[in-house]
Amino acid sequence: EWLAMHHPFTSPTDDCMDKLDGNKGEVYAKAYDMVLNGTELSSGSIRITNPDLQKKMFSMLGLSDEEAYTKFGFLMDAFKFGAPPHGGMGIGLDRLVMQMLGAPTLRDVVLFPKVQNASEPMTNAPAGVDPQQLTDLGIQIA
Repeated sequence: EWLAMHHPFTSPTDDCMDKLDGNKGEVYAKAYDMVLNGTELSSGSIRITNPDLQKKMFSMLGLSDEEAYTKFGFLMDAFKFGAPPHGGMGIGLDRLVMQMLGAPTLRDVVLFPKVQNASEPMTNAPAGVDPQQLTDLGIQIA
């Protein structure tokens, strides 16, 4: 059984296309990391833009056509109109600052670090919400 470790949208390398039906362990992704002094600052990938390849990737991960369309039909429909090659990366600014300052942990450089219960003591987040605000936004809490 094969699972997507991040997401199922990263394109395989061009020289691995013929291996998709064979040994999946020999398939490499068009994915990359930016590392500084052993600390990952950023990750990214080139995305699949071919609808047939995306459908095959879903199938390789064990999704039926119906399940894939239920979860990702919006994407498959958009592919019918064509998609330009695209990719990207997100830089972890906090990790970069950590390296620049020589700080031992992220907690030392994050402006408003969370504690173990995900609260933030300096601003008392998360804060309560006025019921009228929920009504105005059309949000119902079950």
